[in-house]
Amino acid sequence: MIIRRRFLKLAASTATLIAAPSLAAAQAYPSRPIRLLVGFAAGGGQDILARLIGQWLSERLGQQIVIENRPGQAASIAAEAVVRSPPDGYTLFLVGPNNAINATLYNNLSFDIVKDFQHVAALVTMPNVMAVHPSVPAKTVAEFIAYAKANPGKVNFASGGVGTSVHVSGELFKQMTGVPMEHISYRGAGPATIDLLAGQVQVMFDNLNSQIGHIKAGRLRALAVTTATRSPALPDIPTVGDTVQGFEASAFFGISAPRNIPQDALTKLNQEINAGLRDPKLKARFDDLGADIRPGSPDDFAKLIAAEVAKWAPVVKASGAKPD
Repeated sequence: MIIRRRFLKLAASTATLIAAPSLAAAQAYPSRPIRLLVGFAAGGGQDILARLIGQWLSERLGQQIVIENRPGQAASIAAEAVVRSPPDGYTLFLVGPNNAINATLYNNLSFDIVKDFQHVAALVTMPNVMAVHPSVPAKTVAEFIAYAKANPGKVNFASGGVGTSVHVSGELFKQMTGVPMEHISYRGAGPATIDLLAGQVQVMFDNLNSQIGHIKAGRLRALAVTTATRSPALPDIPTVGDTVQGFEASAFFGISAPRNIPQDALTKLNQEINAGLRDPKLKARFDDLGADIRPGSPDDFAKLIAAEVAKWAPVVKASGAKPD
């Protein structure tokens, strides 16, 4: 009897040792699909970026990345949904320049984009492109400035909404050149582009990845990119800063999550995102969009967001813009 009890005790201990690694493996992050919230409609620039990195992460993590589009208030609705989600690593958010701008534009946000998120990893930065309808006679930034000043009330610039990088890039251009442009706000870059292509509005400072196809097809004319240096995607197009000294406006994008997600989830997500940015095939896809990869640590991304909040605050205040 004593021998039998000892045998059963030993068998139970052995079973526990065998089961422990299996249980740990079953609970290893991620063990179920992950949501990635995008604050704009499907088909736009941010949605394209989310689906590119989402596909990569799905393959690397062995779990589906579900892209969830929640448009509204320049992505503030999506951001708030993420902040209120459990901090378990299963709800992510595509952060863009609009979120840095919203920190000043909205005075009643229930969250702080810098402090209330765990910033996981930056993805890319990319220029906006100053593109005009072919009916606009200007071929250069200098000619556009002269044309707009000679035709007050006839030049409108479009954006996908108040508080987007497209909007504040145009506001910065107005402030630095004194051109009398009127801002026309749309509910998304898609409707704005439709009217630009139809000649209903004259110019747009849109994300390059959204307009490069129309530019290469000749449906729109690119006058300049908004970054400090030329874009490899449009190497023959000058920068706005070549004419308007000191002008610079880059769009940035990255992945964030609710604060206090588990360290293993943060580490794995950051490592796999950075691996994707360095993967030749995925990097080539970003290159095609005119995007520059930004691999780095969570702290690197947090510092980038804080710097963008500080940069755009005076531009938003000077513009007098109010939320849609």
